[in-house]
Amino acid sequence: MTAQNEPADKGPEIDPASQTPASGDAAAPADPLLALQAQLAEAQAKATEHYDQLLRTRAEAENIRRRAQEDVSKAHKFGIESFAESLVPVKDSLEAALAQQEQTLEIMREGVESTLKQLSSAFERNRLIEIAPAAGEKFDPHQHQAISSVPSDQPANTVVQTLQKGYLIADRVLRPALVMVSAGQG
Repeated sequence: MTAQNEPADKGPEIDPASQTPASGDAAAPADPLLALQAQLAEAQAKATEHYDQLLRTRAEAENIRRRAQEDVSKAHKFGIESFAESLVPVKDSLEAALAQQEQTLEIMREGVESTLKQLSSAFERNRLIEIAPAAGEKFDPHQHQAISSVPSDQPANTVVQTLQKGYLIADRVLRPALVMVSAGQG
């Protein structure tokens, strides 16, 4: 017969600290610890690899940003180069005209017209377009600047006279045309 508080069937004794059988396998408590250590080592290796990738990505992004900044700086510095190359012959023509000692008015006029053609050609090559509204055209506040409003037989808000041509560079207003506009029937 068994005592009242004793179990009837005694199993192997269990060590309460390890929760494993005391007489059993000695490697059993080490397996979970080794597995966790292996997982930790693997996770640390992946973390180190990802950190290295992050550093490389940051360095590459910084290099790209620096190169882009240099490109923008060069574009600002040399963006006018094409236009300047187009204007050099115009300056040469003007200097040659002034170097001539004895010229008739007609020869001087021909030289000025030739130089104006060179300048117009330079403007065209560099997409510098004139804004010269004709009388009767509708006033465009994006391309024209009204200097005054005058009574006219033309409808209101139409150009009566262009006082100074304006210019566009690649669809962007460099200088608006100065115009007088109609105030309507006067």
